[in-house]
Amino acid sequence: MAGGQERILRRRIKSVESTKKITRAMELIAATRVVKAQERAAAARPYASEITNVILDLVKAGAAKDHVLLRENPDATTAAVVVITSDRGLCGAYNSTMLRMAERAILAHQAEGRPYKLVAVGGKAHKYFTGREFAIEATYLGVTDRPTYEQAREIGVTIRSLFETGEIASVDLVYWRFLSAGTQEPVIRRFLPLNVEEGSTVADGPSADLEYEPSTTGILDELLPRYVESRVYSALLEASASEHAARQRAMKAATDNAEELKKTLSRVMNRARQDSITTEIMEIVGGAEALGSDKGSAEDLLLDTLTPRHIFPAQLDHNDLSSSLH
Repeated sequence: MAGGQERILRRRIKSVESTKKITRAMELIAATRVVKAQERAAAARPYASEITNVILDLVKAGAAKDHVLLRENPDATTAAVVVITSDRGLCGAYNSTMLRMAERAILAHQAEGRPYKLVAVGGKAHKYFTGREFAIEATYLGVTDRPTYEQAREIGVTIRSLFETGEIASVDLVYWRFLSAGTQEPVIRRFLPLNVEEGSTVADGPSADLEYEPSTTGILDELLPRYVESRVYSALLEASASEHAARQRAMKAATDNAEELKKTLSRVMNRARQDSITTEIMEIVGGAEALGSDKGSAEDLLLDTLTPRHIFPAQLDHNDLSSSLH
């Protein structure tokens, strides 16, 4: 019984060691990818910041403030939600947090009597909402691991076309915001209509002595689509960096847990081995004692059998009996 338990424990320890090697390798891979993703996200921020400043300057300089991407659609009631998750798992609570947040946002719109359109970015979002019978307007797979600007442009065109045709009143973007390798936060950002007047007073009119060719409105028409794409691209990059950071932490925790489980199983196996050895020693000692006890009983039985006086003559003394026995 003890030997069988020891074999089972050895197999479990070997399986845990194999799992530990896998999780350790995945941790190192994620650590390498999070550095690259962080660099890409940091490199994209200046572009998004500068194009925002240019649009603000154009609006201040007298560009059309009633552009379709700058105003709300008064006749539309549908709210669009764009949720960004990963295509793969093994990243802790990264996906579950995003999915619950997006689901709460959709349910909040429904509670207000507003229809919704859902854009799922990532395989986890598609699987989650499909399984719960949510209507999905569009799905994009294979994006979050290493986003490209072309992928961001494709998503931005889909969202922008829905808004420009007047089908939706607003677009909310649900994603992980990357702050550092150890800190990320889930956020819901209003994506459309674009709030270019934030932090500024556009009603004061032009504030810069610049001339724009062909016109401020013409330049704004060209820049706003790029602004949408840059916002989507920045969100994808931050989500990608957050995903790799979350996977690194999850795999490190899995590696630590595997090491702790290995130690626990080793202690149990050593205890079982000691119990087995102790049992064998006790069996040997018990057998030796039984053999010794049986030997003494046979001699006593022989003497008891041969010495009764009714077998020997009365005149036969003890010395003669002893000599006869020998």
